[in-house]
Amino acid sequence: MLLSLVYFAVRRLLRLLSGGDERDDLAREIEILLLRHQLRVLARGRRMPLRRRDRVLLAAASGVLGRDRWRSFPVSAQTLLHWHRELVRRKWTYRPRRRAGRPRVGGEAATLILRLAKENPRWGYRRIQGELRKLGVTVSATAIRSLLQRRGLTPAPRREGPSWKEFLASQASGILACDFFTVETVWLRTLYVLFFIELSTGRVHLAGVSAHPRSAWVTQQARNLCFELDGRETPVRFLTRDRDAKFSGPFDEVFQTEGVRVIRTPIRSPKANAFAERFVKTVHRECLDHLLVFGQRQVRSILREYLRHYNDERPHRGLSLETPEPGGPRSRDGVVVRVDRLGGLIHEYHRTAA
Repeated sequence: MLLSLVYFAVRRLLRLLSGGDERDDLAREIEILLLRHQLRVLARGRRMPLRRRDRVLLAAASGVLGRDRWRSFPVSAQTLLHWHRELVRRKWTYRPRRRAGRPRVGGEAATLILRLAKENPRWGYRRIQGELRKLGVTVSATAIRSLLQRRGLTPAPRREGPSWKEFLASQASGILACDFFTVETVWLRTLYVLFFIELSTGRVHLAGVSAHPRSAWVTQQARNLCFELDGRETPVRFLTRDRDAKFSGPFDEVFQTEGVRVIRTPIRSPKANAFAERFVKTVHRECLDHLLVFGQRQVRSILREYLRHYNDERPHRGLSLETPEPGGPRSRDGVVVRVDRLGGLIHEYHRTAA
C-alpha cells in the first residue's frame, strides 16, 4: 500500500511539471532525467538490477511521457505496463481474510497434548486422544498429529527411548571431576586450589588451598571429600582427573577403596575434563580476576563466599537456569532487595515480605 502511494505521488508530481505551455520542454527534461537515472542504474553492475524506487520512477514517468518517447526507458513497454498493473493491484490489496478450516489447538489442550506425548513416548495419537477424553478435553487425532509435527515430535515408535540429552544426564549422575587452578598473590606467590565438581548437578566442593600441594596434602583432601560425600543417595561411581603429578597413587587409592573408579584423561586433552575447566574460567572471570589477594586465608575465605553464591544462588544454563542446590519455593510477592557479596562484586536479588 505504501509503495502504491509513493507511485501515485511521483506520478502526480510529474504531471504537474509537464503541464502548461512548456509541455514539450518539460517532457524533454523528464526524458533527460530518465536517461541520467539509467546511467546510474547501469553503474551498479552488468545485470542492471532495478530496485523498487527505480520501478516507481519508471512506471510513473511512463504515464506522463508519450509513447514516442518511451525509447528512453531501459526496459520494454510491456514491462512498464506490467509494473503499472502490479502497482494498481497492490493499491486494492487488503489484509487476507481469516483462514478457513478447523482452528489450531491451543491453550490448555495443547499443553496437555505435549505433556502426554513427552512423558509417554510409546503413546500414539489415538492413545493420547483417549486419555484427553478422560480428562474432559475433546480433540481429534488429526489435530494431535498436526500439533506434534509442528513441535518436532515424531510418531510414537520413533519417540521411544531416551534422547541424547536424557541419556547423558542419567550417565552424569554419580560422576565427579577434579582439578587444580592457580591464584597469584600480590607478592607474586602462586597458590594452588583443589576442587571437585559434580557433573550431574554442577555443585562445586572446595577441597583446599596450598602453596605446596604435596602428595600427603592432596591425599588428605581426598579423604575429607569421601567423608563429606558418605551416605549420599546416589553414590559416586567415577572420578575423572588429568595426569597432573600432584595426583599420586595414594590419592587414587582413597577413592578406589570407596568403590570409585578413577579415570585419567588423555595427555594434553583439557576438553576431556570440560566441566572442571569451565568452572576454572568462570571463577576467574566472575571473581578472582577482579580482586587482589595477599595469602591463603584470604583466598580460602573468598572462594567459600563465592561458592555459596555459585551453588545456592547463581542460575546455570546447563540446569535450565536453576541452581545446583535446589531451594524451597520462592515468594512472588514483596519488595525486591539486593544482597551484596564480596564487597559488592556480586549481587543477589531476593524478595522480602511487604
